[in-house]
Amino acid sequence: MNATAPHRILLKLSGEQFAGKNSFGIDTDFLLDLAKELHEVVTQTKVQIVIVVGGGNFLRGATLSKNETMIERATADYMGMLATIMNGMALVDILEHFGQPARLQARIHIDSVAEPYIRRRAIRHLEKGRVVIIGGGTGNPFVTTDTAAVSAALELNCEIVLKATKVDGVYSKDPNKHADAVKLHTISHLDAIKDENISVMDNAAISLAMDNKLPIRVFDLLTKGNIKRIANGEMVGTLVC
Repeated sequence: MNATAPHRILLKLSGEQFAGKNSFGIDTDFLLDLAKELHEVVTQTKVQIVIVVGGGNFLRGATLSKNETMIERATADYMGMLATIMNGMALVDILEHFGQPARLQARIHIDSVAEPYIRRRAIRHLEKGRVVIIGGGTGNPFVTTDTAAVSAALELNCEIVLKATKVDGVYSKDPNKHADAVKLHTISHLDAIKDENISVMDNAAISLAMDNKLPIRVFDLLTKGNIKRIANGEMVGTLVC
């Protein structure tokens, strides 16, 4: 069964995915494989791709501000935003190494290494076939990069958010802990929020998507070809709608 092939998508990548097989930093082998796949997807399907990156491979603001570190949460969150910029810089360089034009736009002021985020400029980049990577979250503390991803998708008129994970969709409970977990092919935004056993994105992100009728597809990033399948309208993973 196929869905409608999207024209413009937003891909949400976590910082942990940038770490790949490592526990910290950037796994360049992972980025090489991802960049090759993204270039192939753009070239063959002509889909326009926006990417919002996390920074958990370097640090998490919410975690850093705990444990009596005396670092305020707002400061820690800004540090996390800088981590997302580093991930974005790495991804841009590797994409362009494979011939895929890309631009990094930042929600915080860091003009030496990234363009400032400007909506119309981002749309123009997309129309020219460039991948647009957005770093810096929303530019505000106390807001996750999941919420930043949904916000950017709405702002840039993306038809769907692709939430990249290490599993092949959403399950009724954690499949790594429960043998009787059942894969859900579709689930409503509201059920994703209400069911404590289901983890898609933080509730603020899902609520924003629900209010604006924006679908989210949860899929396994490590299965080669999944992004292309979604771009072609195939049913991959779990659709939250």
